[in-house]
Amino acid sequence: MKITSVDTLVVDFYRTNLVIVRVSTDEGIVGLGEATLEGKERAVQGAVAELAEAVVGLDPTRIAGTIDELTRDWYWRGGPVIMTALSSLEMALWDISARDLGVPVARLLGGPTRDRVRAYANGWFSGAVTPEDYAAAARRTVDIGFRGLKWDPFENYHLTITTAQLDRVLAQVDAVRSAVGRHVELFIEGHGRFDVRHAIQIARELAPFEPVWFEEPCPPDNLDALVDIRRASPVPIAAGERWYGRQGFAPALARQAVDYVQPDVTHAGGIAELAFISTLAATNYVGFAPHNPSGPLSTAATLQLGAVLPNFRYLEIMATDVPWRPRITNERLTLTDEGDVMIPDGVGLGIELDLDEIARHPFTPHPMRLFDDAVYDIRPPDEQSFFNLGATE
Repeated sequence: MKITSVDTLVVDFYRTNLVIVRVSTDEGIVGLGEATLEGKERAVQGAVAELAEAVVGLDPTRIAGTIDELTRDWYWRGGPVIMTALSSLEMALWDISARDLGVPVARLLGGPTRDRVRAYANGWFSGAVTPEDYAAAARRTVDIGFRGLKWDPFENYHLTITTAQLDRVLAQVDAVRSAVGRHVELFIEGHGRFDVRHAIQIARELAPFEPVWFEEPCPPDNLDALVDIRRASPVPIAAGERWYGRQGFAPALARQAVDYVQPDVTHAGGIAELAFISTLAATNYVGFAPHNPSGPLSTAATLQLGAVLPNFRYLEIMATDVPWRPRITNERLTLTDEGDVMIPDGVGLGIELDLDEIARHPFTPHPMRLFDDAVYDIRPPDEQSFFNLGATE
C-alpha cells in the first residue's frame, strides 16, 4: 500500500475552524486526522502541504518510522504548527492501518482495558454571565448526565487579580457548587493567566470548593513557576495542553510539577506519542487527562487511547457545539447515566465524513485572543446531537 495524496478540509466551527486531514492510498483506504489549531488554521494547512511532499509514495502502515524520520529531518522542531501537522498525519496513518485490518485503533495499541471513560463537560456555560446563569447552566448539564464540569471563571485577567475580581470568581464557583452538590466534579481552568503569587492565592481560595484540579494556573513556558505553584497549592494542578512531545512533558514530570498531565492528541505528537507520555506519567503516579475541547476526530482518537491506557483518568468533551457538528460526520457518542462516555468499537477511528455538509460551512476567520475575546462562545446545538444521552450500554 502507498500514500497517493494528503489534503485538508476546513470547516467553520464558530469558535474556531476544524481542520481535517485526509490521507489517501492506492488501495482506496482513506485515513483521517485532525489538525485544528485555533486561529492558525492556514499556517497548519501549509505545514500539512509540506508534509504531503515528503510522504506521498510511502507505506502508510510504517507509522513509527515515518514519523521519526519526519521529526528528525525537519530542521525546525516542536511548536504548535509543526506538531499539529505531524500529529494529524500520524493520526490518519493509525486510521489507515486499523481500517486495513478491520479493527479499531485500540486493538493495535494493545487492546482495551475498559469500555468507557469518565467525562467532564466543557462549553456547558455558553451564554452565562451572572453566577445565577452559571448555576442554571450547571444544573441543566448535570440533568443531561454529565458528572463533571470545567470552565474558566477568570474573564480576561492577566497575571494578577484584585480582591474584587477574586470575589466575583468565587461567587461564580460557589453558585455552581451549590447548584450541583458535592458529588459532581468541578474543574477550574486558568488558561495560563497568573503569576506565582496570585495563582497560589487563587488555589487557596478555591480549595473549599474541592475542585479536581486548577488547570494551567500560570503561562505554559515557565516550568519553575509551575513547580512553585504546585508545591504551595492545596488543590491538584493540571497542565500540558500547550506542551509538545515527550520533551515537553518529561521535565515537568521529573520535577513533580503536576498532578495531571493534559497532552492534546492533535498537538502533542499524535496517538503513539500520547501513549508514550502516558507511560512517563504512570511512572510518576500522575493522572493522564488529555486536552480535548475539539472536533470528532480528536475525540475519536482520544477515546481509543482511553480504551487502552491504564492511567487515563478523564475525557474532556464539549457539551454543546455548532449545530452542524452531528451532520459533518457520523460521530455519535453514548453518555451514560453515570457520566461516562462509551468507547466506540468501529473500524479505525470510526469516523466517516459528509463532504456535502462540510462544503456548506467554509472557512471563517475566528481570531482567538485569550485576553480580549471569550474563550468559548458556542451556539447551542439543534435537535440533532452527537450524543446519545442517558444510556447505560
